[in-house]
Amino acid sequence: MGSFEVAFDDGQLWGGTVTNEAAKRAAATKMAERLAPGDVVGVGSGSTSHLTLQALVARARAESISWTAITTSLEMELACGGLGVPVGSLATLRPDWSFDGADEVDPAANLLKGRGGALLREKLVMAASKERYVVVDPSKLVDRLGVRGTVPIEVVPEALRLVRDRLVANGVDEVTVRRAETKDGPLVTERANLLLDVRVPEVTERTEAELKAIPGVVESGLFIGYRPSVIVAG
Repeated sequence: MGSFEVAFDDGQLWGGTVTNEAAKRAAATKMAERLAPGDVVGVGSGSTSHLTLQALVARARAESISWTAITTSLEMELACGGLGVPVGSLATLRPDWSFDGADEVDPAANLLKGRGGALLREKLVMAASKERYVVVDPSKLVDRLGVRGTVPIEVVPEALRLVRDRLVANGVDEVTVRRAETKDGPLVTERANLLLDVRVPEVTERTEAELKAIPGVVESGLFIGYRPSVIVAG
C-alpha cells in the first residue's frame, strides 16, 4: 500500500492511500496514451483517478499537449488546479472521453459507484462523454452488483424519511444514513444532499429506475447500460 499527494497553489496537500499501487499506476499510464491535443477529458474521482490524472499531466508536459478537464468532484477540481490543468464545465463543454474508477464492475460493464460520495457528478460526466473508460483493479470485478456492499443513493434532506419509508415498504431491510467521518452528523454532498446506503435484495436492470422513481431521490450509485471500456490494472 502506497500513498500520494497532490500539491495545491496555496501550498496545502491532498493525501491518500493507494492499494495495489503498482498495477494501478501501470493502468493509469496506459489510459494516458489516449490523450490527444485539444481533448476535453472527464476526470473521475478516487485513488485510481488521481494516478491517472498524474499520468495525463506527465504526458501532456513531456509532449506539450494542451487539454481541458471536466471534473467529477471538488476534490479533483482542486487537484487539477494544483497541477495546472485548465478546468471546464459541462454547461459549455462535452467531454471527448472520460475516465473514472468504480467500486464494483459486473461482466456487462455495469457499475456500482458512489462510496466516495461523488456519484451525481460522476454520472453526469459519464453520460455526457462520447467515450467512457473505467480503470479498476481486479478486486472490483464481481459476478453481480450489490453482492459485496450497499447501493448509495443521494437524497434531498427533506425527503429523507419519505425515501426511507418507501424503501422499507418495497422490501429493503437495511437503510443507513451515511455519517461524516470528521464531524458529527450525516455526510453532506457537494449539492447539499444526504446519502443513504441501501442493501438491495437483488440488483436487476430495473433497480436503478425503481430507486430514482421515489420522490426525493436525486441519483443512485448504479450505472446501468453505460457500457464503458474497462481497463483492469494488472
